[in-house]
Amino acid sequence: MSPDDGYLLISGLQHLVFCEKQWALIYLENLWDENLLTVEGRHLHRNVHKIGRESRGEVKLATDLALCSRRLGIRGAADMVEFHHDEERGVRVAAFGGRRRWTPYPVEYKRGRKRPDLADEMQLCAQAVCLEEMLGAAVPRGALFYGEPRRRTEIEFTPELRAKLEAACARAREIMDGASAPRYNAGRHCKKCSLNEFCMPEETGARDRSARYVAGLYRTLAEKSEDGEDER
Repeated sequence: MSPDDGYLLISGLQHLVFCEKQWALIYLENLWDENLLTVEGRHLHRNVHKIGRESRGEVKLATDLALCSRRLGIRGAADMVEFHHDEERGVRVAAFGGRRRWTPYPVEYKRGRKRPDLADEMQLCAQAVCLEEMLGAAVPRGALFYGEPRRRTEIEFTPELRAKLEAACARAREIMDGASAPRYNAGRHCKKCSLNEFCMPEETGARDRSARYVAGLYRTLAEKSEDGEDER
């Protein structure tokens, strides 16, 4: 699962934002394990990809569309990209005959509910950046389809979200180059992670807390020593 051409995988950015340690285990150490959640997610994506190409009125659909951005060094695939007919703001797409103009609208499918972080939004934004670079088209928004409420959440690709995407790409390369260690995102959600046995967040979290305690103890002793010297 680790890219061998120096490119970051778009799907990996979602893992990185959620938990850097999870991302490192998958994409740097090539570790992977399945559980019920990952299997359900894989089947959902597979069913979407079976749609292929379709036309629905003034909207054309393309699934499992290969994407790439040389500027950010990312590549991957979009679950679905809708192309909405728009003669004013759209671009010509050779695959659709090249006469009419279309605006791309990426749609990413997720099996569960909306997450409290921006991991899903970051993945979708990366797809938009690739589409903009590949087609020369503006992609201001897209949508996340969540399986449990079974409805879309529209996402606007704001300058703030785009800046966070670039920061995430830079952070991934920092970890890949060994300039920084991946951070843990330990919590109750770890029990649902298929890599829990590889990561062992309970033990790691305990070690981290011990290290912080010892560091804090040394700081307290140092401060007391300085106060004693001032009094003399």
